[in-house]
Amino acid sequence: MSNQLSIRNAKPGDLNGIIALDTVTSKAEKADYWREIFDRFVTSGKSDRVFLVAEAKGKIVGFIAGEVRAWEFGSPPCGWVFAIAVSPNAREGGIGRRMFDEISARLKEAGVTTVRTMVDRDNKLTLSFFRSMGLRTGRYIELEKSLD
Repeated sequence: MSNQLSIRNAKPGDLNGIIALDTVTSKAEKADYWREIFDRFVTSGKSDRVFLVAEAKGKIVGFIAGEVRAWEFGSPPCGWVFAIAVSPNAREGGIGRRMFDEISARLKEAGVTTVRTMVDRDNKLTLSFFRSMGLRTGRYIELEKSLD
């Protein structure tokens, strides 16, 4: 598939494909969330925000999104990858790696030297993927408390 694959900037016409792919890969319906993300990332055109799609034969088979974030909890500017998905039918073909390499290059061009993400510890597939990309436990620790 990689011969026919292109990694490109998302465009407004990709929104429905992104929503459909996310629904399949995350098993959750978040159409309003993706509309808001598209407004901020795709139509704004800011260089510190990156939303890429992987396209094969005219169909979206993956996406990745991230941005430069600065000074949260004292952290100097770094890149954050907050979303990634690859169609189950297109996995194990290097699509995730190509998208991650491309977003990392874009974030580096934006001036950062570190990329971060957060992964649910029970999501073994995504955790394994990011570890295979060289991500390891960083210097910050996420803490949480249920407010129920």
